[in-house]
Amino acid sequence: MLGAVPAGGPGLPGDGTGARPGDGAGTPGTAAATASAGATGENGKNGKKGKKAKKKRPKRTGWRRLLPTWRMVLGAFLFLVLLIGGTLVAGYMLVDIPKANPTAIAQTNVYLYSDGTPLARDGEVNREKIRLSQVPLTAQRAVLAAEDRDFYSESAINPLAMIRAGWNTVTGKGKQSGSTITQQYVKNYYLNQEQTVSRKVKEFFIAIKLDSEVSKDDILEGYLNTSYFGRNSYGIQAAAQAYYAKDVEKLKTAEAAYLATLLNAPSAYDVVAHPENKRAAVARWNYVLDGMVKEGWLDSAEREKMTFPAPGPVKPQSGMSGQRGYLVEAVEDYLTHNDIIDEQTLARGGYRITTTIDRKKQDAFVDAVQDKLLSKLSDEREVDKYVRAGGASVDPKTGQVVALYGGVDYTKQFVNNATRRDYQNGSTFKPFVFTSAVENGSTTQSGQPITPNTVYDGTNKRPVVGWDGGSYAPENEDHVSYGPITVTEATDKSVNSVYAQMAVDVGPEKVKDTAVKLGLPEKTPDLNPYPSVALGTSTASVLEMTEAYATLANHGRHGNYTLVTKITKDGEEIDLPGRGEVKQVVSRAAADTTTAVLRSVVQGGTATAAQAAGRPAAGKTGTAEEDKAAWFAGYTPDLVTVVAVMGQNSETGEQKPLYGATGLPRINGGGAPAEIWAAYTADALKGKPVAEFDLKTDGATGTPQAPSTETQPPAGTTPPATEAPPTTTPPTTPPTATGPTTQPPTVPPTQPTFEPPTTDPTGGPGGEPGGDPGGTGGDPGGDPGGTSAGPGAPTG
Repeated sequence: MLGAVPAGGPGLPGDGTGARPGDGAGTPGTAAATASAGATGENGKNGKKGKKAKKKRPKRTGWRRLLPTWRMVLGAFLFLVLLIGGTLVAGYMLVDIPKANPTAIAQTNVYLYSDGTPLARDGEVNREKIRLSQVPLTAQRAVLAAEDRDFYSESAINPLAMIRAGWNTVTGKGKQSGSTITQQYVKNYYLNQEQTVSRKVKEFFIAIKLDSEVSKDDILEGYLNTSYFGRNSYGIQAAAQAYYAKDVEKLKTAEAAYLATLLNAPSAYDVVAHPENKRAAVARWNYVLDGMVKEGWLDSAEREKMTFPAPGPVKPQSGMSGQRGYLVEAVEDYLTHNDIIDEQTLARGGYRITTTIDRKKQDAFVDAVQDKLLSKLSDEREVDKYVRAGGASVDPKTGQVVALYGGVDYTKQFVNNATRRDYQNGSTFKPFVFTSAVENGSTTQSGQPITPNTVYDGTNKRPVVGWDGGSYAPENEDHVSYGPITVTEATDKSVNSVYAQMAVDVGPEKVKDTAVKLGLPEKTPDLNPYPSVALGTSTASVLEMTEAYATLANHGRHGNYTLVTKITKDGEEIDLPGRGEVKQVVSRAAADTTTAVLRSVVQGGTATAAQAAGRPAAGKTGTAEEDKAAWFAGYTPDLVTVVAVMGQNSETGEQKPLYGATGLPRINGGGAPAEIWAAYTADALKGKPVAEFDLKTDGATGTPQAPSTETQPPAGTTPPATEAPPTTTPPTTPPTATGPTTQPPTVPPTQPTFEPPTTDPTGGPGGEPGGDPGGTGGDPGGDPGGTSAGPGAPTG
């Protein structure tokens, strides 16, 4: 049979019976197999149960029950990460970079003398903002070595820095701030110094956001400008000045390292204020320098040569005492009135202003006033309490104001006597009348050209001729009648009757126009086109008068005076308008001829005291009504200076006569003002070669002439023996005139009444017998003899 295998054949394994599987004989084997299979299945179940028994963990007992499982730990960790991350994201989104703290951006305006040395600072916060590029790289690195050596490579928040700071403190390597420079800057610039959790939280988030939005250089610049260094100095520039009296650009590495040292403990590490802490300060200084070497920022050989740079003495803050306040006020007025910086912008601070004030000349002016005036005052004389002084000095070639005297002390007398405009100029105005006469080719009433040698009638109280505005007959000093007198002599003696007539001959309008061209502001109080303008009724300031006289000294060329040569803010220079165009406002002949006449005033007139300067000089004295002010305006070829002594009650502000001041009968222009001028000029020009006047009068000096009938009083007119009281109504019939006339003002001016002084106003130092001893040529009390010539005419 196909496929049959013989029983018991070799092809079948088995039990030796030869039976095939499935036969009856094979049943036992099948059963055994089945039994075996069953046994195997049962054992498999038991095996699974065994495995399950091995994986089952024993129950935690005892203290182990208190420990968290790894699942709990992992879950808590993930929760914490999510919480911190969420908080950081929320904080970053919710906390904005705020506006700067007002005190962090507040700055002072720094005022400098012409040589760059400090003059004054205004404002309460001593800070001067600068750019990072102005800070030497060694100074930048010194600060980084002291505060945050990894600043440029680290993030805004660096936990390692906090650990490192603590370690350095513990091991005695020097105390280091745990906050990064970014954090410190945020605290200084945006927040405040209070130690609260809320402030620290804000600081944290603002620092992170700032680090992502602002460059490292900008952050470092801000930090250097806002950090406190002690001695009331905020920012590294103010600190450089406070400790080493120099700008930050000039700091040496050792000095910069000391300033960086101060950041850690500003007051404690000031070795001048606290010498007992010098050892600690030097140790910190060494730490900074060693750190620079370690970072590769400083050569070790150079480091070894360095010695501790002792800072300068502690100086009181440059406030407004002494002359500082006057100078600052004058500069601020100059800037605002010339539309260079408006008042509100200037008040915000941050400007570095280099003035034209020469430090040595300024000191010389103060010394001259002290020596020639203030030292002579006595508490026993009531009138001496009213004495004030003002002065200004200008280089006529450049127009720069080199010195300014505003008063004894700005904190005691806050009104600046150099710039105030409320005292009559007196006879210092007379040269402008003569300049106008020469400039306009004016003639007398009889047609004779007005020159230094033109003869006028100098009779006391002689009524002017050719004026349609009303009767005007000014009196001369001490009622002296001179008769025929040349213009030069009339200038020497400050004869009022001559100059009032000359003003009419020239034309008061032309006189005013010439004064404005020379430098007086057109809106100068009481600069009115009346005959009395010749006697100095106007009230230009001392500084304005100096500008006008500078035009004469500069041969008729005028340019506005300047008080500032350079201004910077945040390191950027601001454009200045300069002096303006220098113009020939009057001819050289007119200016130089006036100078020739004014030289005679110094050589033999009322200003002989000015000869003490030891240099060729020209000038004019002047006295205000009732001797309330005495002036001297003088110049050499190199320097123009005007000095005024004024009387004022400090409590009421009322102008007061100066009769008896300094123990003399009167203060006059030829006395203290001329003496101050001479002492100052000699000192200010010490060492400078003596310069002679280079005058070109073009033959304008003329020759002496006999007075014409038109310049003498009308026939039958006799000067009154006593002063006529002023009136306010012009005469019905104006005086006849044979020469040119001027148009009368629309409204006739009035003139106040006066009371004669109780003190006999006889001559004083610097005056000549019968002349105008330093003054204007009339008795105190005004302008007797006329009413329509102008209000409040001074006495000369």
